[in-house]
Amino acid sequence: MSVWSKTFARTPLVLLALAEAAVLYASVYFAVVVAFGGVQFFEDSIGPLAPKAAVVAFVMLTSLIAMGLYQFHQRAYFHEILVRILVGVAIGSAVLAAGYYVFPSLNLEPRVAAVAVLTAVVALLMVRYAFVQSVDESVFRRRTLVYGAGERASAISDLKRRADRRGFRIVGTIPAPGDTHCDESAQALEFDRSITELANERRADEIVIAMDDRRGNLPIRELLDLKLGGVEVIDLLEFLERETGKIRVDLVKPSWFIFSRGFRISRLRRFSQRVLDLAVSITLLLLAWPVMLAVAICIKLEDGSTAPVLYRQRRVGLGGRSFEVLKFRSMTPDAEADGRAVWAQKNDKRVTRVGSVIRKYRLDELPQVLNVLAGQMSIVGPRPERPEFVESLSEKIPFYKERHAVKPGVTGWAQLRYAYGASEDDALEKLQYDLYYIKNQNFLLDLMIILQTVEVVIWGKGAR
Repeated sequence: MSVWSKTFARTPLVLLALAEAAVLYASVYFAVVVAFGGVQFFEDSIGPLAPKAAVVAFVMLTSLIAMGLYQFHQRAYFHEILVRILVGVAIGSAVLAAGYYVFPSLNLEPRVAAVAVLTAVVALLMVRYAFVQSVDESVFRRRTLVYGAGERASAISDLKRRADRRGFRIVGTIPAPGDTHCDESAQALEFDRSITELANERRADEIVIAMDDRRGNLPIRELLDLKLGGVEVIDLLEFLERETGKIRVDLVKPSWFIFSRGFRISRLRRFSQRVLDLAVSITLLLLAWPVMLAVAICIKLEDGSTAPVLYRQRRVGLGGRSFEVLKFRSMTPDAEADGRAVWAQKNDKRVTRVGSVIRKYRLDELPQVLNVLAGQMSIVGPRPERPEFVESLSEKIPFYKERHAVKPGVTGWAQLRYAYGASEDDALEKLQYDLYYIKNQNFLLDLMIILQTVEVVIWGKGAR
């Protein structure tokens, strides 16, 4: 299973993206008919319509992605969807307006643009409403049969949120030989027939192997018959990876890292990542320098002309090597006067007034584009941690050092999927997302993370 299918392009999201792209494209044609009375009249006076409509659809769809509207496990409250669509369309409209100055040939007549935007918003809301209703009614969920009802299988029962179960529906659980501490919440089936008969009876799309002890207990013949019959046979760890976007380190054995697909960083991957890093960091510097200047002035105004603007701190990077990360100072200069590393806390009293604002919108991270240009960091990757914490966490959390197999990032998969980490438990949870990224990293995943980071910045998610 490809990373793209696991992270973004699942069947319902593909259908949703295609439907909304079609809606955005068609809204331009509808607007032309309303404003000009027909497409031919528009093309005779303005020019070909198809490329203009395609550009509108592409920019608007990209803006919707940046608003987090294609995250499969996001809780879908309709009023939130409405706000995100409105903000996404507004940002897309601003990008298009700026682009028309650069490429005048793609310009739309103002009446057409206004009608197209209004039409697109209404149509997008209709499509979204239909999508939310159909997904929540299990139209797109895979019918999942679980083989195993012990401790390992309980990891599936732990996925209690409705949003966490949008991709599957448990149609039964088959107790397996060797299971311990049977999961009482499971829909246990009487094992009086073959697994094949039970799978056919329940019309299962897939069977998840979640038994506690496989040694001598795995029904190879029946599972092979199921696979040849069109039922997908999937390991518990791979199932959880697909559904949660993280790797459960408590279920992983060291050999899994060696034999599983992924965790391979080729020269082409390194090259494409470096090109993306340079392109994004240079673009950020060109666009964000006025904001960076304003932040620096605000820090000086609050703390005095002699107060430092930038904060330098030792962090652990690629291969466990240390480097100095750059940030706008958001805490008082004496935040760690005793030199002891301390986790940042919610409503931390050390945070200044300016610091609370720039932390909320992640503006304090902007100077790290200089770390990216220097090759110490990437735009996307696990967040760099302090050496003191790394030493402690490596002793307590299995596979923690594996997160240093790639460059640390300004943003990352864990930052999108989990709140700000400020404890050992948080570090464990974020590690599981970091390992998912390291295993599945590619250019498209990086682009998706960069786009969805816009959502984090705009809505101020997970900041402390």
